[in-house]
Amino acid sequence: MRAHAGPAFLERGFRPFFFAAGVWGALALPLWLWMFATGSEVPAYVSGREWHIHEMLYGYLAAAMTGFVLTAVPNWTGRMPVVGSALAALFALWVAGRLAFFFSSLAPWPLALVDMAFLVVLAALIWREVLAGRNFRNVPVCLLVSLIALGNVLFHVARLTGITIIDGLFDERLALAAVATLLMLIGGRVTPSFTRNWLMKRGIMDEARLPAAFGPYDRSTAILTLAVLGLWLFLPEWKLAALGFALLAVRHLIRLARWKGLSTLAEPLVTILHVGYLWLPVWFALMAIAVAWPEVLGYSTAIHALTAGAITTMTLAIMTRASLGHSGRRLTADRPTQVIYLLAIVGAILRIAAPLSPMGYEPTVHLSGTLTALAFLVFAVHYAPVFFRPRLAK
Repeated sequence: MRAHAGPAFLERGFRPFFFAAGVWGALALPLWLWMFATGSEVPAYVSGREWHIHEMLYGYLAAAMTGFVLTAVPNWTGRMPVVGSALAALFALWVAGRLAFFFSSLAPWPLALVDMAFLVVLAALIWREVLAGRNFRNVPVCLLVSLIALGNVLFHVARLTGITIIDGLFDERLALAAVATLLMLIGGRVTPSFTRNWLMKRGIMDEARLPAAFGPYDRSTAILTLAVLGLWLFLPEWKLAALGFALLAVRHLIRLARWKGLSTLAEPLVTILHVGYLWLPVWFALMAIAVAWPEVLGYSTAIHALTAGAITTMTLAIMTRASLGHSGRRLTADRPTQVIYLLAIVGAILRIAAPLSPMGYEPTVHLSGTLTALAFLVFAVHYAPVFFRPRLAK
């Protein structure tokens, strides 16, 4: 650990960025619901819908992802973590990006450059640490963060220049494909690992009752996932992509079943990792339908299985666990944490079910967004003492 005598908030990367993710999710989502209901716009140079997409991907998710990688990379590489003034500067750059994009209609290019800077700097920082630590196993994480940063750059370039790459949604698909791969990679590490540790602490030593170790099945599933996502990236309407997504849904569901999630129901802090990963095969299944029969299931509904489902649930799962573990607290989900999980899960289910809801599409979308925003708010408020107070002594 690098010595840090300043505020606890700047002691490790998870503290400012997980807190920011919760606060921004709790603010940006209701703001979008207001725009959705009234037709109003924010002073960004893009539409309210595009602002919403951008801020959930490059605002909320970027903060959650940054908190995770800044905490995990020192463990992976053995190098010192980013703390103190350097961490404050990186956090200030994230905040500047949010403000710059919100008011970007005032000076589109200069303010867009401010927004682009954060993820580019983060990617460069992770590359430096991983390569300097010769931790080549985690080069894929560097590549995926770089692709997400590239997605943000293309978002601005396409809209400010009118240049079209493949189609108007290419930058969105690039970022979503990179995020889905990152969830597959990180979720595929932490879910079986934490499950195994928890089960073994409860005295279960029989290998048949423990999560399956990473092996040929996982490797072939990952390769197939990259191939299908690559196909979808460049040929999004090709029917072969629908078949690929259907295969992925089955493969990832089997992969998840091999991790013994039903054995963890006594500890929601572990179970939620399985629920978060479950949203990936759900997304693949819905994408198969949306590509094969777009008249049956719309693209937006299918995509929300990834965004409102997998991204929201998995980030909250990892943020709660990492916040407790890295602050010296007991690894168990208390009642408010369980409420966070329940709000996120129900919110995601309602968003997917909105087109068929007896309440009507718009009321269901508003209820879904409200529940998800409450999940972010409860997280930010309940975990604030974790972020602002010193680490507990063991």
